Amino acid sequence: MQRLRQSPNQPDFVQNPYDFYDRARAAGPFFLWEDYDTICATSHAAVNAILRDRRFGRETPPGQRMPVPDHLRPFYAVEDHSMLELEPPRHTRLRGLVLRAFTSRRIAALGPEIESLTHSLIDALPDGEFDLIETFAQHLPVIIIARLLGVPETMADRLLGWSHAMVRMYIPQRSRADEEAAARAAAEFSAFLRDHIEMRRKHPADDLLTHLIAARENEDRLATDEMIATCILLLNAGHEATVHTIGNGVKATLSEGCNPAAHSPAALAEEVLRHDPPLHLFFRHVYEPVEVMGQNLAAGSRIALLLGAANRDPAVWQDPHRFNPARTAAPHLAFGGGLHFCVGAPLARLELQIALPILFARLPGLALAGPATYADSYHFHGLTALPLIAKG
Repeated sequence: MQRLRQSPNQPDFVQNPYDFYDRARAAGPFFLWEDYDTICATSHAAVNAILRDRRFGRETPPGQRMPVPDHLRPFYAVEDHSMLELEPPRHTRLRGLVLRAFTSRRIAALGPEIESLTHSLIDALPDGEFDLIETFAQHLPVIIIARLLGVPETMADRLLGWSHAMVRMYIPQRSRADEEAAARAAAEFSAFLRDHIEMRRKHPADDLLTHLIAARENEDRLATDEMIATCILLLNAGHEATVHTIGNGVKATLSEGCNPAAHSPAALAEEVLRHDPPLHLFFRHVYEPVEVMGQNLAAGSRIALLLGAANRDPAVWQDPHRFNPARTAAPHLAFGGGLHFCVGAPLARLELQIALPILFARLPGLALAGPATYADSYHFHGLTALPLIAKG
């Protein structure tokens, strides 16, 4: 197996990881990433197969669970109830109850609000040069999620702060300060939601939190800790990913000289998600000895699935580095797959399909006003800033 060394914090990699992915993929569907000391899957076929194979999973096997340090207990108190980190039967039960509240009908009903908010944010853009991430991309998803949950929009800045602090737990070489900030954010966010859930028990409303409280299967209901973890997951995963996707998508559209009006909103959104997805690496534990595409994997080991590499596999897409919404549709892996397919994918797609066409239609002279810089936040891949100017 090919062994490669590549720091995820190295500046050239941060700005463009795809050259490294191409080099890794050239030797086959798997390689050993020495910086992580982990076997990685790069091809679309390998990543897709492992995502759907029940011999792999997110939940750490009991014999491999490490004691939680005292300073991180508030963070892992949330993670212990997150469907993202669980396997059946707990995952099946939790996801089933959540989907009784987070229905496609309820998501579709947010369409007019997304449209109205998109126009409002565009109306508020300053004259001249502006940063799309700060003025638009960060606000749209967090306000929509606040409205969905029934949380006051005045909480948006605090929600953003909690989210930013908690997701830094997933970056390589996190510091003790990062860990303490994440734990503090988890404790504060949990306390806020616990109070808000109790208020909603007494005063129901037409929001997701009320419907999560009411969701049941026979006599089974979500516990308060499960509702807290679900709400935090929806914000942290949904918000962070959508911010990155909006920024990455607008950058690609403008950089490639693509005419967004020439493509359907769905085609534009799917190519944005394929071409430069917001999450590039997802881990899976190996639960039993298994062979995948000629590679033997030992029980108890861990494998990294490189979603960003899989989405540019030339075996699936012709000229994969080119941003082309007109290409023949093929199933990308930006939302994962199998049991853990992103529960927020319908909302993310709806936001992209509504917001991007409105943005380009309202600002037809939109152009890059400076370099777009990616954040040093792998496994995420998103911009720190996207300076734009609306010409004409």
